[in-house]
Amino acid sequence: MATPPSGIPDDMLLLCVDMQPVFIRAMVNGDEIQRRCAFAISAAVGVGMPVAFTEQVPQKLGGTAPALLELAAQAPVWGKNTFSALGDDGIRDALLRQRKVQHLILCGIETPVCVYQTAIAAIAEGLQVSILCDAIGARRTDDARACLAALAQAGAHVLPSETVFYALLHDVGHPFFRAYTQLVKSHG
Repeated sequence: MATPPSGIPDDMLLLCVDMQPVFIRAMVNGDEIQRRCAFAISAAVGVGMPVAFTEQVPQKLGGTAPALLELAAQAPVWGKNTFSALGDDGIRDALLRQRKVQHLILCGIETPVCVYQTAIAAIAEGLQVSILCDAIGARRTDDARACLAALAQAGAHVLPSETVFYALLHDVGHPFFRAYTQLVKSHG
């Protein structure tokens, strides 16, 4: 695993799952989920981590919230008909063969469906999986809790965004540290 000048291993990727307005409106605290995903995307971009987006049947359900896309303007956006992102051959190839992702960090919706199935498929492929528990959401919180517990038992790291990104920074000497602390304050 090579480590670029940012200090972030180049085999990590933040995957923002299905943050489409039609779904955001259906979630408990959809605006909060979008705000926390914005934080995660901004933090990933700041530390130099690649970001990508998935969209569930975008031709029928619309695309990712534009405000999120603007935060990572060069990030790929992959449409899918499968619930698991890895169930789509094109996305699977892009992640595993082209980008050689070894650590997938997930945010987005919906926890009991696409986030869960993507995480389980990634674990089955031998990837390390971190789920940003404050940047995911569901229509029913009890369903989400049960799925997160199952994912943790399956080997996923279920952690808050700030915990994950502070761990990636390692210390106050990281070039993004000051900007990150401002990001934390602004998205608090």
